[in-house]
Amino acid sequence: MRYIIENGQICDGSGEKAYKSDILIEEGRIKALSGKDRKFGQEIEAVRIDAGGKTVTPGFIDTHRHCDLAALYDEDFGNLELAQGLTSIVGGNCGLGIFPCTPEHKDEVAGFVEPCLGVAPKDMWVANYKAYMELLAQRPMPLHVGCYQGVGALKAAIKGYGKKPFTAGEMELAKAWLKEALEAGCIGVSSGIMYQPECYSSREEMVELLKAAAPYGRLLTCHIRGEGDNLVSSVAEIIRICREAGLPLNISHFKATGIRNWGKKIHQAIELIEEARAKGQDVTVDFYPYCGGSTTLLSLIPPDVMEEDLSRTFRKMETAQGREALKDSLYREHPGWDNMVTAIGWERIKISSVTKENNRRLVGLDFASAARMEGFEEPAYFMARLLAQEEGKVGIILLSMDREDVDTVAKLPYSMLISDGLYGVSDCPHPRLYGSFPHFIQEYVIQRKIFSLEEAVRKMTAMPAARLGLKDRGLIREGFKADLNIFTPEELKDHAVYEDSKKLCTGLSWVFVDGHPAWKDGQKLTGYSAELLRK
Repeated sequence: MRYIIENGQICDGSGEKAYKSDILIEEGRIKALSGKDRKFGQEIEAVRIDAGGKTVTPGFIDTHRHCDLAALYDEDFGNLELAQGLTSIVGGNCGLGIFPCTPEHKDEVAGFVEPCLGVAPKDMWVANYKAYMELLAQRPMPLHVGCYQGVGALKAAIKGYGKKPFTAGEMELAKAWLKEALEAGCIGVSSGIMYQPECYSSREEMVELLKAAAPYGRLLTCHIRGEGDNLVSSVAEIIRICREAGLPLNISHFKATGIRNWGKKIHQAIELIEEARAKGQDVTVDFYPYCGGSTTLLSLIPPDVMEEDLSRTFRKMETAQGREALKDSLYREHPGWDNMVTAIGWERIKISSVTKENNRRLVGLDFASAARMEGFEEPAYFMARLLAQEEGKVGIILLSMDREDVDTVAKLPYSMLISDGLYGVSDCPHPRLYGSFPHFIQEYVIQRKIFSLEEAVRKMTAMPAARLGLKDRGLIREGFKADLNIFTPEELKDHAVYEDSKKLCTGLSWVFVDGHPAWKDGQKLTGYSAELLRK
């Protein structure tokens, strides 16, 4: 089908001033632009869409979503993504993932990732990256989906979530699996040094593994070891790792957490990044436009409390000795590990998801309030019980950031927008899952006027496309993929808030994916399957 989008104001993703032009779409690509203030004649046969008074942008690209399972199994997949103008998304972030898979650790991995990715079918078996992409290809995709190979997923498949380093043989197996994924077209590598089992990895072990990826030139995107008290040392660590391994680096959801760190640590970390960039190292960052983050309750367990496997940790939480050990550890500092309880307090930690029906009443409450409701004077004891009951499958929201720090990161010329959307089963997910991209436009362009629309769109389109090495999307150019959004900026709005977050964005008139109408006035359209993202 051939389409002409007429009379639209073209915000082309480059950051340059918007202009008026028609767009001719043919065979999934932008065939031609009529030129500034010019039109295509009626002699061209095409379905014509009037974008008068509206803005036309490239489709938004989210390089950081935890959509691995949703893309495979959610019948409604595409609704909340297309509603906010997303046409390309990437899963496998923070080192987490569902491949490769081994029989001995299959169930443990599924349980660990559930708060972030959602519930995996009991019979699910995803051997490797290639198998995952083959499964995706069996479904009609409403938008483009790609995936990183998670380093944590590699380690968990081989060793589970224990503390021991790779043996020489295990390291060679991890390298082989990493190379296999990259040779099959995997879009890059992700790491989550904050999480088990990567938090036990030394710098030397990480460098050794990541050197295997260097010949492929793909990006490493990393959830660093610490984002609070240890932010500066963690940034220094990952910069050094990537320099020694020979990989380009993107620091995931770059921020400073913990009240005592606001206004200070982010500037110190930026100095390190800019020093590395000045020396020629390829380093970028991404961010989401909220002051609250979201993760799993497991991330709050101090490393010295964790046992060699998760089941032993949960059994420990059921004992008086285990509860006391957790309490004692939660109220002191740990070198190299950020303690969010001491950094922000129980009142700033909200429960966002559980799996047990009798605990659903806790969702939306902060830990201090939930503990009191359950009859606990000490929140640490309540945390121990909840961990044991839920086998660690608890999602949390951390109100841990300062608005000025978020703005500082947003203004960096090398920062791009993400959502970090978690798809774990939840009555109250973080609103970023539903609204990050329109929220950014509303807050940073329309309300606070920190960016021009052109600058904001660049952070959502051309920048992430370039970072992923996607050479034919992210810009409105002849020959590029016809992934396009049509909307009035003032009318494109997010409605998800922390207290009531499962609300779709409104205001998108049209979304095109691969030259096909995919969304129109609040409705997902069908009849096509989007190309998967591969290198």
